[in-house]
Amino acid sequence: MKFRLGLFDDPYKYCNNKREINRILTKEHRAIARESARKSFVLLKNENNILPLNKKTKTIAVIGPLADSAGDMNGSWRAKGDTKDVITLLAGIQNAVSSTTRVLYEKGCEKTGSDKSNFNKAVELAKQADVVILAIGESASETGGNRSKAASIGIPSIQIELAKEILKANKNVTTILFNGRPITMKWIADNMPSVLEAWFPGTEGGNALAEVIFGEYNPSGKLPASFPIVVGQCPIYYNYKNTGRPIRKDDFKWQTKYLDVPNKPLYPFGYGLSYTNFEYSNLVVNKKEVNFNEELEISVTLKNIGKYDGAEVVQLYVRDLFGSVTRPVKELKGFEKVMLKSGEEKIITFKLTSDDLRFHNIDMNFVAEPGDFKVFVGGNSNDVIETEFKLLK
Repeated sequence: MKFRLGLFDDPYKYCNNKREINRILTKEHRAIARESARKSFVLLKNENNILPLNKKTKTIAVIGPLADSAGDMNGSWRAKGDTKDVITLLAGIQNAVSSTTRVLYEKGCEKTGSDKSNFNKAVELAKQADVVILAIGESASETGGNRSKAASIGIPSIQIELAKEILKANKNVTTILFNGRPITMKWIADNMPSVLEAWFPGTEGGNALAEVIFGEYNPSGKLPASFPIVVGQCPIYYNYKNTGRPIRKDDFKWQTKYLDVPNKPLYPFGYGLSYTNFEYSNLVVNKKEVNFNEELEISVTLKNIGKYDGAEVVQLYVRDLFGSVTRPVKELKGFEKVMLKSGEEKIITFKLTSDDLRFHNIDMNFVAEPGDFKVFVGGNSNDVIETEFKLLK
C-alpha cells in the first residue's frame, strides 16, 4: 500500500522542516484538538448541579497529581508530543477565570506510592476554597499497548486517600478523572458530588476542560465501554448472552447472579450525563409486522426538559428474542446526536431492514431469521424505553 500511495517515490517528501513549522500546532489545528477533547468528555455524576462553576467564584483550589502533569495529558500514544505544547488542567483553569478569582494549587501526592507528606498542604487549600477541582486517575504509562492489568484497574490507593481527606475539608468537590481504560471507582462514584471523565485529552485538554467546567460547553460524551464496580466482574459488557436463569425481581434462589456484587456495571455502555435533562417518550414502530424486503421505521420523541441547551446521543438497541443460536440481550443498531434548546422537543426516526438483523448462525452463514424482536431507545444501554415487532419470512 505504501508503494501504491507513492510514499517511496520521494523519500524526503514528508521531511520538510519549513512545512512542519507552518503546519504543526497551528491555531487552526489546536482549535480542532480542543473541540475533539471537549466532545470526548463524559459527565458521570453532577449531584446538586455543582457543575458548571461560575468563572467569578472567589477561590478555586486545584488539587491532585494529574492537575498540572503535562507529560500525562497526551496519553500513552503521545509519540513525539512535547510537554511544552500541552495545556494542563491547572493552566486551563487559570486561563479561563476572571481576574477576581484566586486559583490555588497543590499536588497533594504522587500518582503512586505511599507518601502523604503533602496531604496537609492540600487539605489547607481545600479549606480556603469555595470549590475544589480534584484531578486524579492513571498516569499515561499505566495504560495503552502492553499495559494490561489483572488484579486491579482502580485509581491508586494513595490518590483515593487524598480524595477522602479533601472531601472532609470541602464538600464542593468536582473530580476530574484521567485514564485510558474503564476503571473501578466505586468510592469516588458513591461519595464525590461531581465526576467528569476526561480520559487523556491531549495538547488542548486543559482549555477544553475549562470550557466544560465553566459551562461554555455542555458535555455530551458517552461511555464507549461499561465501567465495572469491581475487577471481578470483568469482562463486563452490555451485549452479553442471556442465561437460562436470568435475573428476577423476587428471591428465587437459582438466579444467575453474584452473591457479593450486583450483576450490573457501575456505569453502563453509552452512559453520559449533561447539564440539562432529556425525556424520552412515544416510542413507536410504523408496523408491528415487517417482511424481509420491507423497511421498519422507529420513532421516538426527545425533549430537553432542563434549563440548558444541550446535545443528546439517542441510542437504538435491538434484541432477537428467539434465535437458532444464542443472541445478545441488546445490540446497538443506530445512534444520532441531537442538539436541542431548553424546552425544545423533536421526533427522532431510525430505519431498520432485515440486513440490520443478520448474524452468523451455526453454519457460519450471515442470516436474519424470522421471529419476535424488541426495540429499545434511550440515552444509554440500560435506561431505555421499549416496544416490539415481528419479522416475517
